[in-house]
Amino acid sequence: MSQEDDEKYPASAISSWSGFVYQGKIALYHSLKLIYDDDLNFELQLDSSDDFAIYKNGKLQTAHQVKAKISKYRSGYSSALEQSTLIEYDKIKGTPRYFHVSVQLDNTHDHKGASGEIVKFYRYGDNYHCGLGEIEGLTKALIKKICEKQSITVSDNLINFNYCLLSEKISTKAIHNHKLNQVDGFSENKAAYESRINGRDILKELLAENPYQNRDYYAIELKARLQTHLEERLDQALPTMSDTTYMRARRLCEHIRKTDIEELETLCQMMKPSERFQDVQTNDIRRYTKLIQAISVEPIFKNLPHYLDSENRFYVPTALDVDESEECESDMISEMKNNGNLLRLLFEYNHLIASKSEASFTFNTKFTNSDDYDNKLTTEKLESNFTKSLCISVITKDDAEGRLNDKATN
Repeated sequence: MSQEDDEKYPASAISSWSGFVYQGKIALYHSLKLIYDDDLNFELQLDSSDDFAIYKNGKLQTAHQVKAKISKYRSGYSSALEQSTLIEYDKIKGTPRYFHVSVQLDNTHDHKGASGEIVKFYRYGDNYHCGLGEIEGLTKALIKKICEKQSITVSDNLINFNYCLLSEKISTKAIHNHKLNQVDGFSENKAAYESRINGRDILKELLAENPYQNRDYYAIELKARLQTHLEERLDQALPTMSDTTYMRARRLCEHIRKTDIEELETLCQMMKPSERFQDVQTNDIRRYTKLIQAISVEPIFKNLPHYLDSENRFYVPTALDVDESEECESDMISEMKNNGNLLRLLFEYNHLIASKSEASFTFNTKFTNSDDYDNKLTTEKLESNFTKSLCISVITKDDAEGRLNDKATN
């Protein structure tokens, strides 16, 4: 196998990855560049014959191909570069064509195709490449410049809010177009052509007056942080992922993208049930997503991602990293006493799969129903009685797989 072949990603993953994640982020960055240059009379078209395109007055202005981590050698992109030079659909002679890559290449000279058309590698400052981990910083810097140009005082929170909001808008539209094409049977062109995003609408979203009054900033940020970590995890691990693991990670990304904020907060609380949910910690997200990818059983992506055993008992993956079972038990009971939302959740989901634990264990909480949080007298009375109460099981990945695989063999 040649070095160039060794650099390539699995074909089954490349199109999905570039189409759903990297493409949208690059399309947003380019759109904001146009807005910063006072060019508002355009429409952004996603997921058509090109990864994205810019139209004005119904005519194609620029066509863009986006390729994420196929190879660090130009030869790995030969067929895609030639495809970009074709004269087809709205791409006529003289249409400016751009090629976006996420890794530094050995050669970024213009490509002249058999049609005579030229494809230029897109430039990001001094570079002709931009990785997934870099595009967010470049885009936020552009948002700041646009706001300053409009004489709007900005803070880091406002910039982050606007970035999260616009990224969600672009990603949702790209996925919607793909669904119209792949699931609902619309032609690729019809799906994209009828679902364009107007440049003035992007600016309007960006400059919305006091967005904290009419949008849940915290909700937007929460979803964005989860998505960002999952996307970066996929970006880093893609070369070594099996198709099964890749598709499971993609399904988790899509599930979180579609989850409303109340359910999302529930998910985040159950990631770390031993603590009050206030914010998403990167380590918790990392442990949680690795656990879902590692378990041999396919999760059920409905409400909370979960599993069912042969007796239809719920098993919920968590980010629990258990050093001492007694400490975990103490922390969880203490949090349950002060957190009614957690208590109610654990009455429904009381089998917790730890991301790391030397052994499985079970403990009694002394809570007899989910209203005990609001009934201090009941709780105090239970301290001195042997009443059947909620038991919490914290189980290892291996033990969970054993119980769940029993269902599969029955």
